[in-house]
Amino acid sequence: MSLQFVDPDNYDKQLNTKKEQFNRQFASFNLPALECFESPKLNYRMRSEFRVWHDGDDLSYIMFDKESKEKIRIEQFPPASMAINQLMPQLITLLKTADILRRRLFQVDFLSSLSGQIVVSLLYHKQLDDNWVAEANRIKRELSKQFNINLIGRAKKQKILLDQDYIIEALEVDGEKLFYQQIENSFTQPNVEVSIKMLEWAIDCTRNSHGDLLELYCGNGNFTLALAKNFTKVLATEVAKSSVHSAQFNIAKNNIENVTIIRMSAEEFTQAINGEREFNRLQGINLSDYQCNTIFVDPPRSGLDDETVKMVQSYDNILYISCNPDTLYNNLKVFNDTHEVKRFALFDQFPYTHHTEAGLYLVRR
Repeated sequence: MSLQFVDPDNYDKQLNTKKEQFNRQFASFNLPALECFESPKLNYRMRSEFRVWHDGDDLSYIMFDKESKEKIRIEQFPPASMAINQLMPQLITLLKTADILRRRLFQVDFLSSLSGQIVVSLLYHKQLDDNWVAEANRIKRELSKQFNINLIGRAKKQKILLDQDYIIEALEVDGEKLFYQQIENSFTQPNVEVSIKMLEWAIDCTRNSHGDLLELYCGNGNFTLALAKNFTKVLATEVAKSSVHSAQFNIAKNNIENVTIIRMSAEEFTQAINGEREFNRLQGINLSDYQCNTIFVDPPRSGLDDETVKMVQSYDNILYISCNPDTLYNNLKVFNDTHEVKRFALFDQFPYTHHTEAGLYLVRR
């Protein structure tokens, strides 16, 4: 993102451009009217990362312009949360005072919550020792006078926590409060206000559902927790260990009792459900116990592979969240033979960029 394009006065114009592009791209499918969910114009990103530039005694955050590759010094970052913006200058000032903290530091990552919790990761091209820990604790004590902050030091094969590597996000979703553990360096939705709108849209699409839900790519249980109330049982898959652990934590934190998480990729689960392979990870889980009429997928930018598309197509109802309109278009060409799109949505997760998130709800013809 180039900061010169972060222009709140032109937000509506850029969003209308995305809507027009969406409608043009998917016009051949004769879809229902596009539902559009806008973003806050500023302070919408709950996580941000910056490279660090050393110039003599000076130390600054920088970003690189994607076109010119020019270094841009960052004093404040309007897309980031207020908590991140308030912390940035104070952190960099303290880092300048400690040679052991600033030496070989090349990146700073921020993860924040709506309640103001912050985890800061300091990334180094050197190994960290007890002297680093002592100095890091010193600036943590200083910053803790104003911020609810935890620090992490990262180097090659090294991760030092002061004191934890996660925040707990509390979201008001469809009249209920949901709690999410979000771990640094793991995927979470960056735009929390739009994320809430996505969750409520998904709940609304499936509100009158019957039977069970199968979810692929569940991550830390972001959608899983919100959708569980609409189904008898939920079976969810995720391949990343850290995300599975967070999902299990979040299920317990929210006292949800009808969700089972298994650590498998979508491709592996497709092989298991088709009887092509047996997996030890499925021991104790009888897939035939689940009467899944609905499947929810939130795949990576590459979309669904061909075999998973065929498997998804066998379900009566398909809820599909996509971060890539092109792969969504390709998958929809197949789904369109057997399913009809009932809901079509655009979520502006990434204002002032060409990136968009889409949502489809399909039912069998």
